[in-house]
Amino acid sequence: MKNKLYLGIDTSNYTTSVGLVDGEGAILANIKRPLPVAEGARGLRQSDALFAHTKNIPSAMQELSELLCGAHPVAVGVSTRPRNVDGSYMPCFLAGVSVAHAVSATLGIPLYSFSHQCGHLMAALLSSGREELLSRPFGAFHVSGGTTEMLSVSAAPNGFSATHVGGTKDLNAGQVIDRIGVAMGLPFPAGPHMEALARENTKSIPKRKLATDGAFVNLSGLENMALALYRESEDRALVAAFVFDYIARALLYLGEQYLTAFGDTPLLFSGGVMSNAIIRKALEARFDAAFAEPRLSADNAVGIAELTRRAHREAVARNGG
Repeated sequence: MKNKLYLGIDTSNYTTSVGLVDGEGAILANIKRPLPVAEGARGLRQSDALFAHTKNIPSAMQELSELLCGAHPVAVGVSTRPRNVDGSYMPCFLAGVSVAHAVSATLGIPLYSFSHQCGHLMAALLSSGREELLSRPFGAFHVSGGTTEMLSVSAAPNGFSATHVGGTKDLNAGQVIDRIGVAMGLPFPAGPHMEALARENTKSIPKRKLATDGAFVNLSGLENMALALYRESEDRALVAAFVFDYIARALLYLGEQYLTAFGDTPLLFSGGVMSNAIIRKALEARFDAAFAEPRLSADNAVGIAELTRRAHREAVARNGG
């Protein structure tokens, strides 16, 4: 490979990820290793996640090595924390940080650090073809099992400057989906299985009032309502359709709140939940909405690799290289 290569590493709570882009930002690798979750469990403890990453990383790096065929990246980037805010910390990211430092020291290449959330935002911009948003403020939603946040975003040297302006006050959207899915006997993570069931539903979807408070919603009530519906109906397809309809309406409400506060501006949607086509269709019908393609909606290191490419390019330019 004669082109410059940029490596990204991300070790989130549920996926070991390695990404590679070239000097033009083309995606060369999007390597993922899901962390194992026991049947019937609704998540992982941080100690278990950290241990699972240490088992996953060797095979992920071996796959990368075979792709590189002896070539070396010119810079490596890593996610070191969930978000760009003081106190944001999860031990699972230490696994990626350790590997990134080892790669940097061994190859003598620069190391750049970003947040997991910034990686999601960059991956969404890259795969949606909306990179022009880097030149202006925009609204963004990061919707996953660990986060349901509405953000006011602008580009910054460390990835993005993101101000939290709304979202959920209790459970995250992905949490609710997984809790309900596991309660109905589905594997974890339950999102794809729930979506398949929802597409089978032919019944009228019950409407329940959203629990809102300004620019925030509460989703814990959704879990109770969905499980009650399941006990009454024993219809998993109906329950799944109900869950996604409720979450879509909650995000539509939040999007309206954002536009009211900040004016008519594009909205970027990222995070694992946003790979759901049912929710996406509802949002696309209302907003100027940009989405990561499904493979880059869920956890990945491609966004970190692209942020690394941009940061390294700027550093070289500053140094007159």
